[in-house]
Amino acid sequence: MASSSAPPARTTVFAPRLAALLGEHLGRDVFRLEPDTIGVAGHEVADRILAARRATETERPTFKPLHGRSISRAEASAVTRTIGNDVREALARPLPRHVDLAGPWPLTGHLFLRDLILGQDPRRLRMLMSRTLELTPKLTWSVIGVGAALPGWPRPDARLTGLADRAARARGYQERRYAMGVYRRAAAPVCFTVSTLVANALWLGAPFDEGTPHRNIILESLRLLPPSWNILRNASPEYPVVDSRIGARDDVLLLPLLSHRDPALWGEPDAFRPERWDTLDPDATPGYLPFGHASERCWGRHMVMPLAELLLDLIRGSGLTVDPGQRAGKVPLLGLLGVEEVRLVRRR
Repeated sequence: MASSSAPPARTTVFAPRLAALLGEHLGRDVFRLEPDTIGVAGHEVADRILAARRATETERPTFKPLHGRSISRAEASAVTRTIGNDVREALARPLPRHVDLAGPWPLTGHLFLRDLILGQDPRRLRMLMSRTLELTPKLTWSVIGVGAALPGWPRPDARLTGLADRAARARGYQERRYAMGVYRRAAAPVCFTVSTLVANALWLGAPFDEGTPHRNIILESLRLLPPSWNILRNASPEYPVVDSRIGARDDVLLLPLLSHRDPALWGEPDAFRPERWDTLDPDATPGYLPFGHASERCWGRHMVMPLAELLLDLIRGSGLTVDPGQRAGKVPLLGLLGVEEVRLVRRR
């Protein structure tokens, strides 16, 4: 399935299960996916389900229990404010000279953001931003275990990010492991999500019309390839009351991937049309859930937008575009939805 406004030779290839969702359930509101799982793409039902109760700690996308230890809402809020301050401070500093963002994306953007936001932090913390650690939780915890055990644990220092300073205050091996886990949980999603979002935008629409605002490009990319493409809610007594098609033991998988392309909600739903956001309010558009529901918005949305706009500004100002020789972009079945690799080159 390709965006109709993208160059004719540029095709988006979804993983088979994603392609099946789009092919079999687009335009439907409630449907059975598995014997114990109901899929929901209808915006009215989704609104009622997400408003019925708050997410539990295991349903939260970022601050799930960490190696069996709960992260309270108060701590999650404090950590969110800390990384938010770190992002604002990074954006206020002069940018590095001679930034070269050519190469494979989202990896290139991820590394740039890591160094921009966390560049002054100790190596044992910055290494937690490696995308390789996404392969298995066991690998992540092996790296954390070694980092927490090594001598020379960093000390609190004004030159560190606020997030690293929090980690530096940990005492004892177990607390250090926990602090490193929180550091990764808070910082990695920012770098991963923003770089993936910008890579998606470049794939879908580059080169962009000169007058198209960065904001519109980002919002339209979030519509067609929402990095958070599903929202899981475990079986709960509230849900059969919301809709009788949901059983008492059914988990519910809400699917922005589908509601974002619902032909009943969007004109030319498969087309990349940034100009549609000239008149639409992303916080009040039915079925549009890139940052979750109004009852519980994603904690990182106020960081994602300015960082994505910064990257787009740098890319558009430096004459980079998608390699004309790249004709297919694969979208694998992962928790973070995005084109696997987008090659960025200088325009000839």
